[in-house]
Amino acid sequence: MTKNVWIFPGQGSQAVGMGLDLETVGKDKFAKAAQILGWSVLEKVQTDAAELAKTQFTQPCLYVISAILTDILKTKGLSPHAVTGHSLGEYNALYCAGVIDFATGLELVKQRSLLMAEASGGAMTALIGFDRHALETEIAATENVILANDNSADQVVISGTVAAVKSICEQVKVKRAIPLAVSGAFHSPLMAEAAAKFAKVLEQTIFNDAEISVISNVEPNDATTSGQVLRDRLCQQMTSPVRWREICLYLAAQGYEQVIEVGSGKVLTGLVKRSAPSLALVNISTLEQAIAF
Repeated sequence: MTKNVWIFPGQGSQAVGMGLDLETVGKDKFAKAAQILGWSVLEKVQTDAAELAKTQFTQPCLYVISAILTDILKTKGLSPHAVTGHSLGEYNALYCAGVIDFATGLELVKQRSLLMAEASGGAMTALIGFDRHALETEIAATENVILANDNSADQVVISGTVAAVKSICEQVKVKRAIPLAVSGAFHSPLMAEAAAKFAKVLEQTIFNDAEISVISNVEPNDATTSGQVLRDRLCQQMTSPVRWREICLYLAAQGYEQVIEVGSGKVLTGLVKRSAPSLALVNISTLEQAIAF
């Protein structure tokens, strides 16, 4: 059997209309989600892109859709050798691995998304095409900014105070700098207050040991099945960088052959292709694709 890993997308992969084809097959989970969230995922994904892009809506919608697609694949008798996810997607990885059940995961995502949506006083900017050494040197010399999403060798996101992010963009030559429409400096130490509140939520949540290995955003070179370790790493995630480029390199080094992105869009498989071109890529973002796979 091909050594495969299932990967789950995070914020930025959302699209208006996503998941509508799952209405019937996923009706139980959509109903449960409405109870937990107080609003309908199926209704929210039919609003405009700006509304769907609000953190408190984006994250739960992506989580629910990826979970339903996961269920369809598992019903067919399919299972991965390991799982990982990009930021929010790590919650789907934990669900897929049996660390948390669907409702527990959605409760966590709900609390996380609300805390992140409430964050203020920071900025994030995606950078494409740059001298990596020059960028890392400038970040090291500048206070209140970090490399928050290390997506690939030539695509990253910096996060920090508005002034610090602006300074980096002025000091480092890049092909494109794209400000992200977010409320705060996600995946940076500036999220410490929100992270402390969320840590209390995590402390009260039961984490089972994983049925399959999980690769965390904050420790990409050490897949684990320990529920306690996975909880600790999730505690760190909100203030720590997403080390996606290193995850891709780890997958290739560990002999994985196929990457299956389960959820909306193709963002992650595009990033995997840049860092680990030897891996075969599959996208499962629709009911049709899940059934055909």
